[in-house]
Amino acid sequence: MSEPTTVIESHNHHHNTSTPSPPPPPPPQALLERLKDYGQEDAFALWDELSLEERDLLVKDIESVDLPRIDRIIRCSLRSQGLPVAAIEPVPENCVSTVEERTMEERKKWWKIGLKAISQGKLGVLLLSGGQGTRLGSSDPKGCFNIGLPSGKSLFQRQAEQILCLQRLAAQATSEGSAGSVPIHWYIMTSPFTDQTTQKFFESHKYFGLEPDQITFFQQNTIPCILKDGRFIMETPFKVAKAPDGNGGVYSALKSSKLLEDMATRGIKYVDCYGVDNALVRVADPTFLGYFIDKSVAAAAKVVRKAYPQEKVGVFVRRGKGGPLTVVEYSELDQSLASAINQQTGRLHFCWSNVCLHMFTLDFLNQVANGLEKDSIYHLAEKEIPSIHGHSMGLKLEQFIFDAFPYAPSTALFEVLREEEFAPVKNANGSNVDTPDSAKLLVLRLHTRWVVAAGGFLTHSVPLYATGVEVSPLCSYAGENLEAICRGRTFHAPCEITF
Repeated sequence: MSEPTTVIESHNHHHNTSTPSPPPPPPPQALLERLKDYGQEDAFALWDELSLEERDLLVKDIESVDLPRIDRIIRCSLRSQGLPVAAIEPVPENCVSTVEERTMEERKKWWKIGLKAISQGKLGVLLLSGGQGTRLGSSDPKGCFNIGLPSGKSLFQRQAEQILCLQRLAAQATSEGSAGSVPIHWYIMTSPFTDQTTQKFFESHKYFGLEPDQITFFQQNTIPCILKDGRFIMETPFKVAKAPDGNGGVYSALKSSKLLEDMATRGIKYVDCYGVDNALVRVADPTFLGYFIDKSVAAAAKVVRKAYPQEKVGVFVRRGKGGPLTVVEYSELDQSLASAINQQTGRLHFCWSNVCLHMFTLDFLNQVANGLEKDSIYHLAEKEIPSIHGHSMGLKLEQFIFDAFPYAPSTALFEVLREEEFAPVKNANGSNVDTPDSAKLLVLRLHTRWVVAAGGFLTHSVPLYATGVEVSPLCSYAGENLEAICRGRTFHAPCEITF
């Protein structure tokens, strides 16, 4: 990378017959002073060895960092490490709508309320899609991934088609059914690492049938990676190592890209927010939206029952007596607490797993975007970070979307069944859990149950537990309206059922 120092010495050689080159300019004084104020002057340590072009890049890179803000975040986050956490309590039963409690009447009522709000354009959809599929063995954004369903559809395509289906259902559910559907606006958060690829993918697939102007792409921010003493890690002699600021970066990204104003202008009141890597996600679920509106809360989350005490999922808890609901990561939950059983219910005391399916009011998002920054406590993840010294052990700073929950004046949890709504795609095939293959099977099994319930039959040449049918989201959002297509028909698995 760096030029040998002899080059710089020869600049000052007086016996040179050609015109002597001027000595290298020192680092810009004002910038160096600012770095010193924050203890980051090491960023200029290799200045003398850089070419003019590299110096230019380094100055631009440092100027793009909001030093006072980053310094405050680093200090607050390092200071809060290892501080005692407020005592936690299980979530009170009355905060959770459990599957067994819900009546058919309630579900129908919520579905109707939700569809009505969608038809009035009150719901925006927010997709968290900043991560690369590195653990899947792919450098593409996770949403481009094809998990091996009969249709070969990517995660992005299945989600786009759910939006198309809902627009149709919402138009049919209202008296203006004939007037066409109100587009559901889709906000897609990428990161500097996935942005271009994601946009190209959507373009090359003609936005999967959606209108290009109903989709807005925006990027989450990055934040410098640091050593344990808080100093920046240099990725190259002229570039600070940076990483995306976690899915909780969505709040400041919405604010800095002026998208909260955009939502308000569109008349959006509620925002459905989910992570890209769930093959069974119900995007903009009308039942969940109806429940959310009915409960008139500021924030809500879908939860699934934790499968076993050691499962690596964060759980909802209450911080302190009567305190707010928040999420504790599995790594932060004491083993004895993780295994504690509630004698009345026979369930784990801490049993409500967070699966990144959230609903917020726009008012609450505004409050968080303007308030969270002041507290500036980020989670520190110890990682190997590429640096001028090969790899350095350092810290990545991240916020999580659930960091905002303690600020919500009211929160409700909505239990869903794992086998119906949670099929994470995180690891490459061959891993023990959460692979494309395991997600594919969960989708095929669920859709097979829908088809059988609608009066269809299946033949299959491999054992049924290893295959099944896929229902196109264009035909059915959650198993409804399949009788006309399926009753009395036989399908040979694996196959896709579409119009």
